[in-house]
Amino acid sequence: FRYDVALVSALKDLEEDIMEGLKESGMEDSACTSGFSVMIKESCDGMGDVSEKHGGGPVVPEKAVRFSFTIMSVSVLADEKEEEVTIFTEPKPNSELSCKPLCLTFVDESDHETLTAILWPIVAERNAMKESRLILPIGGLPRSFRFHFRGTGYDEKMVREMEGLEASGSTYICTLCDSSRAEASQNMVLHSVTRSHEENLDRYEIWRTNPFSESVEELRERVKGVSAKPFMETHPTLDALHCDIGNATEFYKIFQDEIGEVYEKVNPSREERRSWRAALDKQLRNKMKLKPVMRMNGNYARKLMTMEAVEVVCELVPSEERREALRELMRLYLQMKPVWRATCPAKECPDQLCRYSFNSQR
Repeated sequence: FRYDVALVSALKDLEEDIMEGLKESGMEDSACTSGFSVMIKESCDGMGDVSEKHGGGPVVPEKAVRFSFTIMSVSVLADEKEEEVTIFTEPKPNSELSCKPLCLTFVDESDHETLTAILWPIVAERNAMKESRLILPIGGLPRSFRFHFRGTGYDEKMVREMEGLEASGSTYICTLCDSSRAEASQNMVLHSVTRSHEENLDRYEIWRTNPFSESVEELRERVKGVSAKPFMETHPTLDALHCDIGNATEFYKIFQDEIGEVYEKVNPSREERRSWRAALDKQLRNKMKLKPVMRMNGNYARKLMTMEAVEVVCELVPSEERREALRELMRLYLQMKPVWRATCPAKECPDQLCRYSFNSQR
């Protein structure tokens, strides 16, 4: 669909909600004809294999990609007012019902050239809309809307593709900052978001032109892994699922180390480490019906990150002191978890939110 047409259609669907919101805010209907702003969440993901399992058709890639958007909120700045008032907030921002498909296409998300060719018109339309206003009759009066786009609905693979970063195996492990694997393993606490679309574009120019005539290694270090032209602005975030998965992966390693009392050993052999892992897998399978997985997934992560699982692991940990430390670590984790699982932490778990930073440093 044309992006502007799709947005008009989505806003018309919300007409009643917008009018309701104006009423509730006590806004005089006629006063609010301009100053509306709309926050759009953009998402894009590969849909995997969509091939027909029988019958012959035209030869197209059997993978599909879907680009979609969600209207997150509508706010209005009334003529004489200082502050914006939010008159509509999407109650279920992660539901597929609020997520409007804009473009469904047969293309493999790994095929960079074809993907960029197909999505390029979307980028152009979106850039045009950033600068302009849309006038649309809502509740019988023409009203003027401006749009703000936030590309937060991308997984890491797609962010790397859109922003010109190297693929996931890269030394530069983060899509938010310049940290390399080695640096990240040294510094576990202090990180800040430093990458941006503009910076990525600048770095690509440096990569392309090599103004300081450096070697490939030096150049790569300078541009921190940007080696293709970024073509769509994204705002990557860590979603709750991957937060669960990342933490569980780390705990799974800790459990193995504690079973093998790694703190007493100097450079344990691979065989030793393998035996600790086997012991952990066997214990989790017997006591918790948790089958080992090749790659950590959400269901495994949620079952592993419980007090029950810690107690099961503690049966294999020799030292009482270390067992208590493991329990305490899991207690802290479970106190912090509601904060990233909640849609609105300030409302749903204010106490945990207040303690969050303190807990994370302990």
